[in-house]
Amino acid sequence: MKTFKIFVCACLLGSVNFTSAQNDKKMNQYIDALLAKMSLEEKIGQLNLVTAGEVTTGTAVSTDVESKIMSGSIGGIFSMTSPQRIRQAQELAVNHSRLKIPIIFGMDVIHGYKTIFPIPLGLAASWNMPLIRQTARVAAIEATADGLNWTFSPMVDISRDARWGRISEGSGEDTYLSARIAKEMVIGYQGDDLRKNNTLLACVKHFALYGAAEAGRDYNTTDMSLHRMYNEYLPPYKAAIDAGALSVMTSFNDINGVPASANHWLLTDLLRADWKFDGLVVTDYTAVNELVDHGLGDLQQVSARSLKAGVDMDMVGEGFLTTLKKSLAQGTVRTQDIDRACRNVLITKYKLGLFDDPFRYCDPARQKKETLTDEHLSLARKAAGESFVLLKNQAQTLPLKKQGTVAVIGPLANTGANMPGTWSVSADLENTASLVEGMRAALDSKVKIVTHLGANLTDDSALQERATMFGRTIPRDERAPEVIIDEALQTSQQADVIVAALGESSEMSGESSSRTDLNIPTSQRRLLEALIKTGKPVVLVLFTGRPLTLTWENEHLPAILNVWFGGTQTGNAVADVLFGDINPSGKLPVTFPQNIGQLPLYYSQKNTGRPLKQGAWFQKFRSNYLDVSNDPLYPFGYGLSYTTFSYSDIHLSNTKINSGESLTASVQVTNTGKYDGQEVVQLYIRDLVASQTRPIKELKGFKKIALNKGESKTVEFTISPEDLKFYNQQLEFSSEPGVFKVFIGTDSQDLQETEFELTI
Repeated sequence: MKTFKIFVCACLLGSVNFTSAQNDKKMNQYIDALLAKMSLEEKIGQLNLVTAGEVTTGTAVSTDVESKIMSGSIGGIFSMTSPQRIRQAQELAVNHSRLKIPIIFGMDVIHGYKTIFPIPLGLAASWNMPLIRQTARVAAIEATADGLNWTFSPMVDISRDARWGRISEGSGEDTYLSARIAKEMVIGYQGDDLRKNNTLLACVKHFALYGAAEAGRDYNTTDMSLHRMYNEYLPPYKAAIDAGALSVMTSFNDINGVPASANHWLLTDLLRADWKFDGLVVTDYTAVNELVDHGLGDLQQVSARSLKAGVDMDMVGEGFLTTLKKSLAQGTVRTQDIDRACRNVLITKYKLGLFDDPFRYCDPARQKKETLTDEHLSLARKAAGESFVLLKNQAQTLPLKKQGTVAVIGPLANTGANMPGTWSVSADLENTASLVEGMRAALDSKVKIVTHLGANLTDDSALQERATMFGRTIPRDERAPEVIIDEALQTSQQADVIVAALGESSEMSGESSSRTDLNIPTSQRRLLEALIKTGKPVVLVLFTGRPLTLTWENEHLPAILNVWFGGTQTGNAVADVLFGDINPSGKLPVTFPQNIGQLPLYYSQKNTGRPLKQGAWFQKFRSNYLDVSNDPLYPFGYGLSYTTFSYSDIHLSNTKINSGESLTASVQVTNTGKYDGQEVVQLYIRDLVASQTRPIKELKGFKKIALNKGESKTVEFTISPEDLKFYNQQLEFSSEPGVFKVFIGTDSQDLQETEFELTI
């Protein structure tokens, strides 16, 4: 792309002094004046979001970008990075297009930009809201230092089916936890003033219900009652919008027969009329074009329908650019439809301060001093350590002593490219430390580390190729598996303890990475069996972007540490936890099944008319399986510590409240073990009798506390009628009088319980 001398036309851009007292009036006057000058082609051009080709998430790539910028046919560009390149593109817009309207620049900044934090499912496992907000703040600082001003995050899709690969990008199965995290992410990205050059426009995705795709197959159909939508799946989107998110991305799936990108009820009736959203709606990658395959018509028809449904910006497909003028002439869209969409794009740019200074994000000095700083890397290490979930620790196998020799064996041991996890598109994969490298650096020669591949990621070479796309290479040894294992055993003979680095590669989860087999691959299982036979302690360090079925591993291994994909500082953080510098405190944000046949599986299920009696495994003519219990392998909220915690009985300040009152539920939590530690104290509520069926329990609060060994703390939760509300059959959000159970404990199964009553 050519470089041009910077010149901004003051007659159009002027000086936009944005203050809270006068912003709406001044902004609307400015946008009205600009719209009045725009041609139809220029208005439609603002609705066109293209990719620069650096990073793509679909099969299409935009072409002829430079000439389209100068003709006013591009409103935004994504996947273009660096202040220099973005400045060049912005100069084309503000110097060489007729009205000199600046461009908005976006990127999928999902869990960090250059400093990569744990995958979102891992971050959710920290249950640490201030920490999660900090990670989004750092991501915003680094992304804006590279010239960007828009991120396609947070992803707030509820998912209860581990077959769906994109479960890794969200916060798990629970409505309450996901809504809390959505709020923190938006605030972290956008800060308190979007016109600051280190704040990033958030985009809530995927609207809506994407995580409920049938059969866990990506892009698939979703069919759901309004009751379930409103009570279980929509609240995280609403929480993000209430937190101030100014853009929303449509989902790929159809919803009860109408694809999201053409769904007027979803994008206009619900989002704008009911929720009062006044920001920008953008499609996902070529989602307008994909409406053709959904069976809604040709490109002109689906583009018109998408615009009229409430979409403002068309990502990559250029259906708006190439068909809306013809549709307007034929009367299938109206001028006001195009004006509405264009206004929303322009207002977004105004709120970002781009009309005042189109180059506010193009400072190379920031790029050098605000990316991958010691402070950011320290936060990444902390976030990774808090995200890890200790699933098993028999006979206090962990923490390990900082002495002797440790063998780190497995296909995930020496692949730095996989440590950031899926959807870390800006990570420097070549300079990211592998698990072994990170552990060696963290342990500083106190422990000798030996290593070996041990097994291929999978026996299926074609599957391994699909699972290591986008540069996430894992070495492959084409010799017989027995030969590779024998060499690994020889390496392991040198060691006092074996760390088995196994599980998924980073691209075995994420977009278009649905799976029907959630076991650890057979190649890795054979390796584990051989390592166990050595008689040495074997610790499984599990890499995964989803719940896996770990029944065999849970039965045969003394210790399992789930590290998800911990980001830039994975190796250091794993060493911190394995050797006791950090006591693990992560709790599962999603249920781990015993086997895939239990899916979808989640804790907040409803009772049936024939529930299984408590403590029973099987009863004929009850809701259960012949071959496995109803129980999960690891329940929602579960996670061990190197120490132990005890809970007192629950104390209620009142056992009866009316609609204008609240009560306090409290427990005393004591660290009864030998280590200082953190505990996530979880509050659940059950509505025992209601006008419609209610879940057997719902998370309604949590607090993460730190306790020194031997220390006790009283943890209090305030419960008000607001916490008891739900959407009834008339979709009225209200509470109903009756008896409620309250549960407090360490996970969704290990709980103390009592009751209170809500009266009218």
